Amino acid sequence: MLLSHEHQELYKTTRRFVESELNPNVPEWEKQGIWPAREVLKKMAGLGLLGINKPEHCGGMGLDYSYQMMMAQALGNCTAGGLPMGIGVVTDMATPALARFGSPDLQLEYLAPVIAGDLCCSIAVSEAGAGSDVASIKTHARKEGGDYVINGSKMWITNGTQADWACMLVNTSEGKAHQNKSLIIVPLDAKGIDRNTRLDKLGMRSSDTAMIFLDNVRVPQRNLVGEEGAGFVYQMLQFQEERLFAAANGIDGLLNIINETIEYARQRQAFGQSILDNQSVHFRLAELCTEVECVKALTYQATEEHVAGRDATLLASMAKLKIGRVAREVTDACLQYWGGQGYMWETNVARAYRDTRLVSIGGGADEIMLGIICKLMGTLPSKAQHARSKNNSA
Repeated sequence: MLLSHEHQELYKTTRRFVESELNPNVPEWEKQGIWPAREVLKKMAGLGLLGINKPEHCGGMGLDYSYQMMMAQALGNCTAGGLPMGIGVVTDMATPALARFGSPDLQLEYLAPVIAGDLCCSIAVSEAGAGSDVASIKTHARKEGGDYVINGSKMWITNGTQADWACMLVNTSEGKAHQNKSLIIVPLDAKGIDRNTRLDKLGMRSSDTAMIFLDNVRVPQRNLVGEEGAGFVYQMLQFQEERLFAAANGIDGLLNIINETIEYARQRQAFGQSILDNQSVHFRLAELCTEVECVKALTYQATEEHVAGRDATLLASMAKLKIGRVAREVTDACLQYWGGQGYMWETNVARAYRDTRLVSIGGGADEIMLGIICKLMGTLPSKAQHARSKNNSA
């Protein structure tokens, strides 16, 4: 993917914002377990960073996803993974379907204020019994008058305690699991919503994560995104950009951890030489840097396919799978080279070790990515094959 001057300037603008507005506040927001979303988002909106690839009639720039990817990559320079995650939910996870399939009125009511930095939002798909298994969600909506009446619960909702609305996947009929779901914009101050349960996570601690309970929550039927029953398809398309965001966002952070480790290992002395002088150390760091650059190339290629309008599902799934696994390799190896100092809670390498573990779980676990890849490669056994195999063994 060839980067223009505009791509590079967008990257620089985002990185300057990260270094001046986010990183100095990381220790405080990590301790508080929450980031001041509206304050941060309003500043980002002033730089035009919340609507890069969103429609111009909503205040966006109307650019293609390659520009959005540059912002995602630059956000990776944040020393806490929770902040890019919270921002990415707003830009790449809760809003793509609304921007693509929502009615003009719905976009102006909910998307335009997000792009202006006046509202914060969440994506609400996962449930306690349906994480990566999206088809198994139980939250349902029935029609009554001009409203949907929603009952159920949502789990692991990023920005959930402070978001103004959520793009929520619910069952709207009793049909087949892939055809009975819809995306609905749900105001999170609606009567019947309880989102007071903030979850205590291993990492990503600067980002608030909530459970949301819905008890006869009324939402106007006009808040439906696109067509009723098409929600599963819409959400799969949203996942595409979420996974590209995750891959792009991991690149710079991992390279920064490697470079910080090189400098520390160069200064740290043991047995008459620096840690870096050990061949096993500098060879391993070279391997890890190579791995990250390979993920970068894969992510850029997937983005290029996506921008060209081709199906990037295979490459996006590969990039998401690989960034999660490489992140675990990089942070584990680098923490080891930091020794006891790396085990201290506040060091960047320790925080990255905690934060990046989520990448192989959230947004589709590694096993889901492997299943998608196998399906597209034609190697995934069908349910009929499983049934025949079970019958033959009986």
